[in-house]
Amino acid sequence: MEIKLTVENFESVTSTDKPVLIDFWATWCGPCRMIAPTIEEIANEREDILVCKCNVDEETPLAARFGVNVIPTLVVLKNGRVAARSEGLAAKESIIRLVENAK
Repeated sequence: MEIKLTVENFESVTSTDKPVLIDFWATWCGPCRMIAPTIEEIANEREDILVCKCNVDEETPLAARFGVNVIPTLVVLKNGRVAARSEGLAAKESIIRLVENAK
C-alpha cells in the first residue's frame, strides 16, 4: 500500500526501520503517470519497503526540502537520511536495486 506523504505526517510515517521509497510526482506529469503502476506494484509486493507518494504541487515544502527539480524523483530514506535518489523514469528492477543498494 502506498502512503500519501504530507508535511503533517512526514515524521510519523518516515520514522521506521524499513527503507522508505518516496515518489515525488504531479498529476500533470506524463512520466509520473507512466511510473505510477510500477511504484504501486512495489508497494503491493514488498512489505519490507515503505512506499510513499508526495504530490509536489500539494506538498511544496517537502519537494523543496529534498531539492526536487525534476519529476518523477525517487528518494530512498534509511534511518531518516537520504540514502539514494533517482530522477526520471526507471524500470521496476532499477527501482528495487536503488532501494536495496542504498547506503
